[in-house]
Amino acid sequence: MTDPKSRLREARAAAGFASPTDAANAFPREINKNTLISHENGNRPISRKAAEKYGDLFGAKAGWILFGENAADDGSTPARKPEVSLYQSGLVAARVAGTVEAGTFREVDEFDQSEPVEIQVPRDEKFPNARQLLFDVGGDSLNELRPRPILSGDRLVCLAYEDVAHEVELRDGMVVVVQRTRDSGHFREWSVKQIELYNDRAEFHPRSSNPKHKPIVVHHDSEADDGVSVEIIALVRRVMNEMPGF
Repeated sequence: MTDPKSRLREARAAAGFASPTDAANAFPREINKNTLISHENGNRPISRKAAEKYGDLFGAKAGWILFGENAADDGSTPARKPEVSLYQSGLVAARVAGTVEAGTFREVDEFDQSEPVEIQVPRDEKFPNARQLLFDVGGDSLNELRPRPILSGDRLVCLAYEDVAHEVELRDGMVVVVQRTRDSGHFREWSVKQIELYNDRAEFHPRSSNPKHKPIVVHHDSEADDGVSVEIIALVRRVMNEMPGF
């Protein structure tokens, strides 16, 4: 016969989260990782309110988590697992696009046929129909961003800019993923920058303790062609990271 802590672990795993850390990263506002671990270990009893919250997030019924509703007649194991859908649990698939690292141009593989890697992330409540992209951070170009630095090893949860450009006005202070291409698009740099807007130009700034990082300046009416094109490809919405030692 299973108990509430076991059913909670089962619901979390059925929702696609391999560990409490994964679930807490996906729902940073709703789930405290240490509390979830305590609930799953049985060190802290699961209240009705907590069960309802986990049920909403993991697509399971609170009663099933607490009492094993719909269990087999002999009371041994549940007759079925909780029914979970991405829609019910508020999750969507986000594609891992690649690495953002200022100053690093990488050759574009036009014939890459590998399967894209996707993970489940919370649906963006403000832009539920926009694609979400994930970028892994390399380097130190935003290690002094305020109020929260973006560090090497962080994972950025972003919106595809082309999906929201018609409804989002760029503003000073926004953090964006900028793409620079050169050599007719054969080489590409992805970097994360903070916007500064002026009447005649847009500037994409690093916020770094490393002086090698320089802003990218785009003049609105410039006719110069240095062979490098610049465009915003994503808006940064959240930052994820896992603590070392696990």
